[in-house]
Amino acid sequence: MKKIKHIATALFLGLSLNSCQDFLEEDVRSNVSSEFYNTSEGFDLIVNSNYSQLREIFGNEPWLFSAGTDMYAEGRDAEPPGLSQYTQLDANSEGVAHLYSSCFRAIQLANTAIFYSETTEESPVKQNRIGEVKFLRAHAYFLLVQTYGGVSIVTDYIEEPILEFDRDSAEDVYSFIISELEESLDLVEDNMLSARVNRRAVEHYLAKVYLTRGYESFGSSSDFATAASYADDAIAGEGLTISFSEYWLPDTEYTIKPGTIFSVQYDESSTNQDPFKLGHMQSSYFGPYQGGSEIAGDAPYRTYTLCPTQYAINLFTEEDERWHATFMQEVYERYFDFYDFEDTSSLNVAHYYAAAWENSQQFENDYQTEHPEATFHSFGSYVPSINPNNDYQTIPVKKFDDPAAPFGEKTNRRDIVLARLAETYLIAAEAYLQAGNAAIGLQRLNVVRERAGVSDASPADFDINYILDERGRELLGEYHRWFDLKRTGTLVERASMYHYLIEPGNFIGANGELKILRPIPQSALDLNQNNNFPQNPAYQ
Repeated sequence: MKKIKHIATALFLGLSLNSCQDFLEEDVRSNVSSEFYNTSEGFDLIVNSNYSQLREIFGNEPWLFSAGTDMYAEGRDAEPPGLSQYTQLDANSEGVAHLYSSCFRAIQLANTAIFYSETTEESPVKQNRIGEVKFLRAHAYFLLVQTYGGVSIVTDYIEEPILEFDRDSAEDVYSFIISELEESLDLVEDNMLSARVNRRAVEHYLAKVYLTRGYESFGSSSDFATAASYADDAIAGEGLTISFSEYWLPDTEYTIKPGTIFSVQYDESSTNQDPFKLGHMQSSYFGPYQGGSEIAGDAPYRTYTLCPTQYAINLFTEEDERWHATFMQEVYERYFDFYDFEDTSSLNVAHYYAAAWENSQQFENDYQTEHPEATFHSFGSYVPSINPNNDYQTIPVKKFDDPAAPFGEKTNRRDIVLARLAETYLIAAEAYLQAGNAAIGLQRLNVVRERAGVSDASPADFDINYILDERGRELLGEYHRWFDLKRTGTLVERASMYHYLIEPGNFIGANGELKILRPIPQSALDLNQNNNFPQNPAYQ
């Protein structure tokens, strides 16, 4: 494979040696000699910096993961119009460059670690660490190739900026990702309880990469079957042993909760130096504004963007445990009393958001008789397309709440879960369906439905749209949706059907090409002295 000398941002990266969790010992050093990185301690610090880069990728505004889909739309505050509505999407659009630059920084950190691995002293965990870094490099490339298509494959450690680089094909990038993950699989620990990258995490992502490549024109006819096999390896016969509600309760760290496979890790000790900048933003989205700093401690910060659409609300039925664990349907005068009081029966209710099965005048009358102090939001009235302009006018998503965090946009200290066992089951379901074995795929999907307390899906139900609906119920807000729609070729259809600001024509770009891939950022093109580096077709 061709090696090239620089990344698209044309930046020389100094190492940021911050830990990603208390198990990764925090030890920030500057002005150290390169010999230090040849020690076991120094090499571990480089590896830790690779984990820390995940915070930059996922800890900021989640536009590239969620905006412009069927499940989330802007409320009172506007989203970046290019990423959310496609009409103004171009190489200079707000938010387009973030993932590109942050992933290439992750790649350069990985290249640095792999470079020093050749000379650093041996240790019992050295090969494990190399496997972890190879996974993290592949993970960054997987984000890039899904979002932008083919990008530059960089494997060299960069000491000085080089401003000319080529673009590799998406097919080559997928081949590189799979090669890296397969190498990682033989190196990482086989320990499901490890907070580090372990064998199950690699198997989960191998399943997802093969599944995604299977939809591409260059995908292999066996990709779906291979994805199903890797997903089953990751499942390893384990069921979903705790309830959906228990999983999302902010009581313990996700790394020790059954079902967590891979997460971006945070804790109070790693953010207390500046809790308003070192936390993340996931809980700040997917819900309405509920007041400013004057209510600090009473309600969480919300941006009033990426609010659930009516389609997202309609996915749930009364018996589905995920409805009650995902949404804060009944908001008390002090929002966090939900977590602080075991018995809330005597508390005053500020707002109530009626579910579909409560859509009757009789229910509203009965509820308001019992809670005359509450503002009652009837079903269908609390989505951004209907009433986006005032506080509390869309339903809050509670599954990411961090009641102990300071009031602020970027203060959440809970992990950002990137992969968990329920999703592995859904990957297996999709892979088996596309491989022509719908019966086994349906079995995998129904494991997830059984845990949610809903009836099994039937063979007549089971198709790709049903899987996308199930992923919507299970994974709402978890930074998968844009990738799900792009992977399955349903982005244009579903976004324009369910997002109130998107029409099919919004996707039409240059020369009639569809804006499915995001554009290569103009900042990267401007720094590249290779004038033959192509932009994606819809933006040329």
